Amino acid sequence: MTAFRRRTEPDEVARVTTTAAELLEVVWGRASTAPTSASQLRVLHILEHHDGINLRSLAESLASTPPSTSRLCDRLVAAGLVERVVSAEDRREVRLHLSGRGRAYLADLRTRRERELRSVLADMPVAKRIALLEGLEAFCDAAAAQIHEGTSEPRSQTA
Repeated sequence: MTAFRRRTEPDEVARVTTTAAELLEVVWGRASTAPTSASQLRVLHILEHHDGINLRSLAESLASTPPSTSRLCDRLVAAGLVERVVSAEDRREVRLHLSGRGRAYLADLRTRRERELRSVLADMPVAKRIALLEGLEAFCDAAAAQIHEGTSEPRSQTA
């Protein structure tokens, strides 16, 4: 497909990673996300990792407004993927949870996506798969650290 130069500058790595993400979307497109939209799927992923989040915090995570986020959640509740529960501490606050059906949907989607990925990965040489795994693990660690710190500023660079 595309031959990438062996440069490790952040700009080049970011370009290649963006291309890989776009290709992943195409590969994963074969494992349809129906009946959810991309925005709804983001909500489900956030709820999976932040069970019981309130609507305002969810809206902030989505960089959206509470009314738009509420309508998005209304559709997910109607589909049986999300549950709204009144907070025991403050009855004015509603907590959001994935329903059993929502958890099953995400598990099924992951299974279908992984099947599509295995097909692509099977065509790669073993050494390249190992290198990809090591790189992705390091990427996930760095991204998770930035997310938890609430920053997008790069930290000191190490080899």
